Amino acid sequence: MAGEQPLPACDGRGAAGAPPCPLGEGRREVDGLAVSLPNLLAVIRLILTPIAMWLILESEPVDSVTIAAAVVFVVAAITDLLDGYLARRWKIATTMGAFLDTVADKVLVAGALIALVQVEATSTWVAFIIIGREVAIMGLRSVAALDQSTVPPSIWGKSKAVVQFVAITLAILRFDIEVGPWRLDQWAMCAAVIVTLLSAGDYFSRFRSVLSPRSKTS
Repeated sequence: MAGEQPLPACDGRGAAGAPPCPLGEGRREVDGLAVSLPNLLAVIRLILTPIAMWLILESEPVDSVTIAAAVVFVVAAITDLLDGYLARRWKIATTMGAFLDTVADKVLVAGALIALVQVEATSTWVAFIIIGREVAIMGLRSVAALDQSTVPPSIWGKSKAVVQFVAITLAILRFDIEVGPWRLDQWAMCAAVIVTLLSAGDYFSRFRSVLSPRSKTS
């Protein structure tokens, strides 16, 4: 956050017309934890990403290393869901927190997909679409910031993250479960690609004005 504003303390019940303080404590007492814990979770996610990648690269279908890779990835994914929840719960938004969260998310998904492509557990085109979407949306956010606009998250963006995490976990595990012509993890990856594209379309449709050429005024 570009300058965090101090919040008034309260007794856990909240003043009339105001929301109750989180955790039943004075908000001033938890400000430090509220700011630092989501950031710490994002850093943990960054640290876990190369570990998950290494385990994926060393794994064989459904062996102990594969299980370890899946566990590490799931723990990293949970930190993403948890730091988002805490940021909303404590109503904390910092510039550093937003940066760390965004970078950690993209690095985790991209790193896992690159490792999965390397061990032929998913297709190159799947990784290209998903990673390409993330790069495109980051570019859109940058353009929107220059235009002093915001790109608020949507249900598609939140759904995209969950579907991607599930699909990548199944691809890591590589269970030999056939569902029609494809394995279960292949269907999950297909769903992840579809939701990813829908999410990208949603973002760009809501911010057409940011990308539209404008006439210059003197």
